[in-house]
Amino acid sequence: MTREDIAAAEQNTFCLKNLEPQEVQWLWYPYIPRGKLTIMQGDPGEGKTTLALHLAACVTTGYFPGCAEKELAGTVILQSAEDGMRDTIVPRLEQAGADRSRIRSIYENFDPLTLTDERLANILEVYSPDLLIIDPLQAYLGANVDMHRANEVRPVMSHLSELADRFGIAILLVGHMNKNAGLKALYKGLGSIDITASARSVLLVAKNPKDPSMIYMGQIKSSLAPAGAVVGFERTDTGALRYAGEQHVNMQELIDGTSRVRPRERAGEFLEEILADGKKPVAAVKEAASSRGIAIGTLRRAYKELGIQHIRVGNEHYMALPKADTEPEPAPQPPAADKINMEEYYSEELGRYLTPEDFEPLPY
Repeated sequence: MTREDIAAAEQNTFCLKNLEPQEVQWLWYPYIPRGKLTIMQGDPGEGKTTLALHLAACVTTGYFPGCAEKELAGTVILQSAEDGMRDTIVPRLEQAGADRSRIRSIYENFDPLTLTDERLANILEVYSPDLLIIDPLQAYLGANVDMHRANEVRPVMSHLSELADRFGIAILLVGHMNKNAGLKALYKGLGSIDITASARSVLLVAKNPKDPSMIYMGQIKSSLAPAGAVVGFERTDTGALRYAGEQHVNMQELIDGTSRVRPRERAGEFLEEILADGKKPVAAVKEAASSRGIAIGTLRRAYKELGIQHIRVGNEHYMALPKADTEPEPAPQPPAADKINMEEYYSEELGRYLTPEDFEPLPY
């Protein structure tokens, strides 16, 4: 070993003894830490975007749910790919009492934003917001990133985590959930489990099935503090949310409902979901299935049951959903009675040629 080798090793490493311990800073304890990623997930229509906008309003006013003291008003960067700014986002922020002068959004009219876009890092550096909201996460991964492949998702999430840490910003990622019933809540997020793994806090949003005006939020992952209680938000007549305090609700039971789905059905739903937008490499499908707790044997049985196609391109093997038939074959229809050549229809049973009167009752 040369002196150059030793010098290179010392230059590329650091001793933990030289690092001072640092306390975690919080935007909203214990649900949203600063400098980290937080995921808020839920099924469509359950209120996750409404709640995310409510929290954005809280940042701009300093009044956080359940907090006795007012915090300093902060700023928000808000990106929404599914809702219109003028007809949906702005009215909801108004309902929530937000100070909209403290909220900005990056233009996406001609150039869609991705999480690795240089514009994002630049905007965060210039404005140093307290909160960045990405809604939904899946829309901002990038067209070339397969959300189900860990090796493609991991670099994106690592980059986003680095931005959060560098600028001390709380990043809230609003995410959809997969259709697979029977999974633990932590495995319900759409895409690779690496997305969930990158977050320090994961929040689950669901409506009260008996009272749709009540939205529950539970913390199903908390890496930096004891998990927070399930809290409720009641939708008022104006459409705004009003904090309803701690709720005695089991979020896992809430998303499970009363149904129990067989493992093979769950595997079938998984295959239909992951292959919905086209063929996928077999290895990637197996990896994604394993991350969701689906056994390979169960996956194989669902594969056969659904008639999944196996496609080989060079040395690569892919899975794809079966092609739908273009048009069903029409059922055979008997010819019109006046056009039947009776010489062609001799009945051994009757011992004679059939007549048009004989033809109608017979299956053709």
